[in-house]
Amino acid sequence: MPAQKFTRLELQIMQALWDRGTASIREVQEAFPEQDRPAYTTVQTTVYRLEGKNAVRRVKKISNAHIFEAVVSRNAAQRRLIDDLLALFGGRMQPVMSHLVRSGKLTLDDVKEAEKALRKLQRKDSPQ
Repeated sequence: MPAQKFTRLELQIMQALWDRGTASIREVQEAFPEQDRPAYTTVQTTVYRLEGKNAVRRVKKISNAHIFEAVVSRNAAQRRLIDDLLALFGGRMQPVMSHLVRSGKLTLDDVKEAEKALRKLQRKDSPQ
């Protein structure tokens, strides 16, 4: 399945489904903070668009309400967003890392985790 591109609202709806597992359109709408809650019909239209993108699917029907679940995993969506972000920088990670360091959003613990992952990857790639 090709990687999906999501709008901000689609991502918020996917977040609600990832957090809940399954949900009706009403439950998805109610997952939004009350002051920023989109109209029911807006959520409904967006869920149907996500269904058309094969990002969500109907799993059952209770009375008149369809229950949906995410087909695309949170990790797959995150990887796609990161790949798209890096593409803006020509695939270079350095400008992103510099920004994260300057903004204080990259911690020493984050760097240590990255080092562990790089060492593990290097051991996996090195001939035994």
